[in-house]
Amino acid sequence: MKKELRLPASRIHSEEVTKAEKWLGYLVGPAGAVLLNAVLASYLNVYYTDVLGLAPLWGGAFLVVFPIISKVVDAITNVIMGYIIDRTRTSEGKARPWLLLSAPLVTITAILLFTVPNASQNVQAIWVMVSYNLFYSFAYTIFNMSHNLMVPLSTRNTTQRGGLSVFNQIAAIMMSGIIVALIFPMVIMPMLGIDKGKWILTMSILAILALPLTLMEYFFTKERVTLENAEEAEDAVSFGKQLKAIFTDKYMVIIYLYFLIYTMGTSIKNLSLVYFCNYVLGTYNDGITQTLVSALGGIPMGIGIFAVWPLAKKFGKRNVTLVGFIIYAIGSAICWLFPTNMIMVLAGQFIKNVGGLPCAYVFMALFADVLDHVEWKSGFRCDGLAMSIYNIIAVAIIGICTGIFNGLLSGSGYVQPYLDEAGNLIAVQSETVKNVITFGFVGLETITGVVLAVLLLFLSVEKNIDREQAEIKARKESK
Repeated sequence: MKKELRLPASRIHSEEVTKAEKWLGYLVGPAGAVLLNAVLASYLNVYYTDVLGLAPLWGGAFLVVFPIISKVVDAITNVIMGYIIDRTRTSEGKARPWLLLSAPLVTITAILLFTVPNASQNVQAIWVMVSYNLFYSFAYTIFNMSHNLMVPLSTRNTTQRGGLSVFNQIAAIMMSGIIVALIFPMVIMPMLGIDKGKWILTMSILAILALPLTLMEYFFTKERVTLENAEEAEDAVSFGKQLKAIFTDKYMVIIYLYFLIYTMGTSIKNLSLVYFCNYVLGTYNDGITQTLVSALGGIPMGIGIFAVWPLAKKFGKRNVTLVGFIIYAIGSAICWLFPTNMIMVLAGQFIKNVGGLPCAYVFMALFADVLDHVEWKSGFRCDGLAMSIYNIIAVAIIGICTGIFNGLLSGSGYVQPYLDEAGNLIAVQSETVKNVITFGFVGLETITGVVLAVLLLFLSVEKNIDREQAEIKARKESK
């Protein structure tokens, strides 16, 4: 038997999921890093275009090419990290230990993202490329890989696992939603403006907050699925064998394709949100437009905490998600038809987010079912590699979408906001730019909502999951 590395022990000792585990490990603990990532998803590109003024750099090519190249690096590090996790042997599991390392790394590298020196634009470009990859390709990859595996590795009990998935998503949706969607546009962004010093101070505070909370996630989670085999001396399954098991399983291929399409739509939408509210629906950092769009559009996310899981248990996770995406597409279409009408946009966003509830809260539980199905079919776990592919899709699509979006902005004639001689902020865009932003914010998700609803018709993994889990348990008992 391989010798295990001893690490600080989890505060969770029960074989059943506890309240402390739900609230501290899956809700409060991840909130710091998840909040930081949500802020970066919405505002880092704004910092590059509006504060540093990098949109025209290298003929507009810099903000198009560098995110794509960076995500290639990120994809490689995700594969490496997945390989490492699957071969990690410690007293505390194989994924949780990496939360310990990620805690300080995420904080330090996030601060570096904004402390770009006051130098030539070429020097700034080098700093941006290095800091961006230190955060996304290194520090956040370590956190995200280990964090995302907590639900699948927490327990085999589908009911308990579903509950943890909901709590986990509350951290992402409610915590980050309240601050990023409401407080930031209403209070923080008007205060920051295009003042670089204020940006650095604000983002540094968020980065520092992530450190103790990530440590809390480590101490209040437990890998029961990993630890159930702690006494067995199993040989590591080869990388090639794991890869074959994943890509020859139809449910895993479907769920990856589903995630790719969904991430493409949401990435472009997230990038477009601030620009849409600043130039199409409202005025630059007016403190109210983005707040209204996010608040009324996001109200369903709060209601969904209580509604989604009971519906998923009654009708199935796949079924409620499928119906949700039909509603999702209808809401987006309403916004697309009336992009300058505040009432219609708010109504459309509300409807869209009602439809997005199942995807938001139960996806990771559905992904965990697919992981168990692959184990039943192949006879071994592929958690680290499966999650690395999941993250590769996320980072690759986000990088590609960022490059495409910045290319469309630059190509359509986006103009950086500036102060005139009287000190007034001038922020005006052409109709072409506004049309590009509108499609990014509401048009694309109209299309992806329909495509995802059709795709989910083929994801029927829940039909036999109870029987398959029982067979997995029987195999282990026979050993």
